[in-house]
Order: sequence, then C-alpha cells, then structure tokens
Amino acid sequence: MYAMEVCVDSVESAVNAEEGGASRLELCGNLIEGGTTPSLGLLKVVKQSVGIPVYVMIRPRGGDFLYSTTEREVMMADLRLAKEQGADGIVLGTLTEIGKTIASDFP
Repeated sequence: MYAMEVCVDSVESAVNAEEGGASRLELCGNLIEGGTTPSLGLLKVVKQSVGIPVYVMIRPRGGDFLYSTTEREVMMADLRLAKEQGADGIVLGTLTEIGKTIASDFP
C-alpha cells in the first residue's frame, strides 16, 4: 500500500485531501511562496476536521533555506507551539551557505 501526503493550506483542502485518499497532510501557509508556517488557528481547526496525521511546515518566510540565528529562534518557537497545539509532526529544511543540509539545528 502506498502512502500519500498532500500539501494543504486551508481547512477545505485538508478535508478534500482526506476524502481523496491522503494518508497524511503537510499543513502550510502561503503555498504560493513555497509554503510557510501556518497559523495556529488553522492547525487547530484542521486537526478538529480530519482524522489523519497533520504535519506542520516550519518555515518563517519564502525564499531560500538559509536562516539567520533569529529566524532559527522563531522556527524553534513555532515548532514548540505547533507541538502544543497537536501537530503530529513537522516539516522543515535548513541549508548552509554552500547548500549543505543542517540536521543539528533542530532537536
């Protein structure tokens, strides 16, 4: 059996994705920007509206994935808040100046 994750940015798209067979959601804000951290209100209502896991995008802005120290602090705060509000997991990515991934930035 295949798992299907669907990126969504509204309650309606979350419900439609679940009805269409999604096994997991990636909840984002601003998909037009490539996805950013959604509001906590959106997370709360999506969690109330679907029965499948909801993973939250942790991304403070569109553009590249090279974040300042302050942006990483914001991301950590968003991560903690998403967890407190019932997120089943998170989705994020960070890069160094030369394009290498950074796994150690986040626990």
